[in-house]
Amino acid sequence: MAIKAPLVLSVQVGLPKTMGTAGSTNPDEAPWTSAIFKDPVEGPVWLSKTGLAGDGAAESDGHGGLEQAALGYSAEHYPGWRAELKQPFLKHGAFGENLTISRLTEQTVCIGDTYSIGDARVQVSFPRRPCYKLNRRFKMNDMVERVHSTVRCGWYLRVLVEGFVERSNFVVLEQRPHPDWTVERAYRVYDQRAVDLAAAKELADVSLLNETWRRRLRGEV
Repeated sequence: MAIKAPLVLSVQVGLPKTMGTAGSTNPDEAPWTSAIFKDPVEGPVWLSKTGLAGDGAAESDGHGGLEQAALGYSAEHYPGWRAELKQPFLKHGAFGENLTISRLTEQTVCIGDTYSIGDARVQVSFPRRPCYKLNRRFKMNDMVERVHSTVRCGWYLRVLVEGFVERSNFVVLEQRPHPDWTVERAYRVYDQRAVDLAAAKELADVSLLNETWRRRLRGEV
């Protein structure tokens, strides 16, 4: 029986835009700027060291850059989200991801994994930790907590080789230097770094983990 490889089911890009009501004192209606709303792209899209063509970030601090060139997210989560949120038509890209990928999850993707996707080669740099903008996007005050508690978070990618990617590309694992450090485990250890110092030190020693995370795990920042 042939092994089914992970696939890019959709590619999404979006530029920052400001939403909300100017002058509103209601925090749920106040203006906010984000690139979390992304649209699907058909055909090849150039993936550079700093991201997909046509994509952007509202804030350089914590978004975008070499360590966050693209965000991958598991397509396997969508059926559960659709049922949980009672949104049967929730589309890929709803979590602000650039690449919605089948057959991969936070339990099977590891820090430092290197994948070929189309002409590009990418490497998992660290888990995505959502901010309040996910609450604003879904108009729900507990979306961040739902993601946090279940670690349906996604993972950031650094680009090793630039190239074109597109929907239906295979996602081929080339190297896995840290098989013990799944995205889920790294997320949970980071969250408990002030409590479990031994695990935090072990994760900080993972050389392919994002350097900012490594410094925080060591208590340097």
